[in-house]
This record gives sequence, C-alpha cells and structure tokens, in this order.
Amino acid sequence: MREIVLINITGVDRPGLTAAITGVLAQGGVNILDIGQAVIHDTLSFGILVEIPDTEQGKSVLKNILFKGYELDQQVRFTPVSEEDYQQWVGNQGKKRHIVTLLTRKVTAGQLQAVSSITAKYGLNIDHIDRLSGRMPLDTPADKGKGCIEFSVRGEAADSQALRAEFLSVAQELNVDIAFQEDSLFRRNRRLAVFDMDSTLIEAEVIDELAKAAGVGEQVSAITERAMAGELDFRASFKERLALLKGLDVSVLDSIGASLRLTEGAETLFAELKRLGYKTAILSGGFTYFAKQLQAKLGIDYVFANELEVLDGKVTGVAVEPIVDAQRKADLLKE
Repeated sequence: MREIVLINITGVDRPGLTAAITGVLAQGGVNILDIGQAVIHDTLSFGILVEIPDTEQGKSVLKNILFKGYELDQQVRFTPVSEEDYQQWVGNQGKKRHIVTLLTRKVTAGQLQAVSSITAKYGLNIDHIDRLSGRMPLDTPADKGKGCIEFSVRGEAADSQALRAEFLSVAQELNVDIAFQEDSLFRRNRRLAVFDMDSTLIEAEVIDELAKAAGVGEQVSAITERAMAGELDFRASFKERLALLKGLDVSVLDSIGASLRLTEGAETLFAELKRLGYKTAILSGGFTYFAKQLQAKLGIDYVFANELEVLDGKVTGVAVEPIVDAQRKADLLKE
C-alpha cells in the first residue's frame, strides 16, 4: 500500500543538498506532492510531501533518506499523512489567496504580530512569509532602513472591509505601509501604476503651501483638517480652500513648485517602473500646474488633476469643473 509522508530536513545549508535528497527519492520512484525550502542565516528548512509507492524500491526510501541525512549532517523527521487528511488538505487549496505586504524602516516582532493577528481574526491562514527586501547591516541608521515582508494568506475573510480598515488603522499607528490584495493573475500582470500626488509623490500638500504664500495658511489648514476628519466632503472643502487663494500672484507658483520635495524613493521607483515597461499616471485632487512639473521630472505618462484658474496674472479662486475628486478618480481609472 502506498504511503504519504511529510519529510522535514533541517541543518546547515550547503550546495547540493536538494540534489542529494531528491536523488534518493528518485531511486525509490517517489512522487512529489508538495515542496518548500527556505534558508535563514545559512540554516536550511526543507519540507517535502511525498507519495511512496508500494514497491521494493519504495520500501527502503525512508531508511535511505535517514542515512543520507546523517551523511550530510542534517536532521530528518518523518510525519505520516493519511489519505483522508491529504484529500482534505487538497480541498482547502481552492480557497481564495491574498497577499499582505508590510513595508517599514525596520521589521519588528510587534509589526509582524499586528499583521498576523488581524489575518487570524478574520479567518485567514498564513501559508508563506517571505522577505522581499535585502538584508540590512546592524548599524543601518533608523531613517535609512528598508524592510519589506510579504505574507501569502488563504481563506475567505469574514469581513474584508473591516479587515482593510484594521490594516489601515494599524499602519497609521505603527507608521508603516500595509497593502492587501487578491493574489490573482491580474496582480502579476498589471501594466499601469497610478499615484496620488500630495503627501504621496511629494511630501507637502500643495494647497497648504499656496495658502501660506497667500497669507491664509491657518484658515486653509483648518479646513483641510476638517475634511480629513470627515466633517467636509472633498468638493466642498476644495472649493472653500481655493476661494481663499483668490488674488494670489501667479509668480509664486514656480518658486513653490521648485521647493516641493519628492518623497524618498520616488525617482528610483519611476525609473524602475519605466524599465519594466509600466505606464504611469497621476490622479490627484491637487493642481495640474504642479503635476505637470512632476511629470517632466519623473517621466510620468498621464496626468489628471485640477486646473488652477489664472486671470490677469492672479489666481481667481474659482474651481474649474470637472473637479478631480474620489468619484472622478474612479471614473478616470475605468476609462
């Protein structure tokens, strides 16, 4: 009778280990049902689920694996798996898969605990965890580190909107970025990358900088805070803030544009996206005048933002329709 066995091998990694182990399995005519391998700090963790045939060669496979493990100074553990358990495991593979990506300066246990607790709370099981960023020296300055961890999770989230809301809340609390997306063919074949502008590609809110130049910085900032608190919708707050800019001399626009700092990594990101053949776009509730400057600097393909109306060298303070708000952004994406 055939056997299904999970083989776990751990020890110091070296070239040729996988070839040696699979060579023994090949001699026994074994079928591979699943396999996974990771190396952390030169320590190998190798798991392989096998179907061993009921043959003379098959009967000696596990013994030969033990001998090979001893020869290679590896620890070997066998776990029998019943056909019923295997079939149930296969059935669970059809569940939807999502990818959770954590981006931070330095990966901490607290960050991983926060992400994994949320996935567990909503019924998602973590299948794989991978480090996407490079290894960092211990003396890396706190403001220069780059850490990225990817979780592959499986299952149907009990409430996907609430899950996303919790991820957003934790990201703000821990000052990290967390992305949650379905792991589908579409995720791997996207060819367009779309960005907001203010406080995304640039570190400032342009309308606040214009307001400071117009001497109405505090009033505009107060309206911005009310909008971010949900007390005003974007269209109402945008018109109210823009009206306060009436009479601003157009000569200050260039100096403000020149002073806007790109977010760290923006130039590298766009250069890499271009190298990979992506089209890029800005969809912003900010102003086209400044978005066009970014377009020239970063080589962005498309720009959609609000027009800053100027008459006789002065900002009119009048909103030009259509205003690029959340709905307009959604419509432009569909187009």
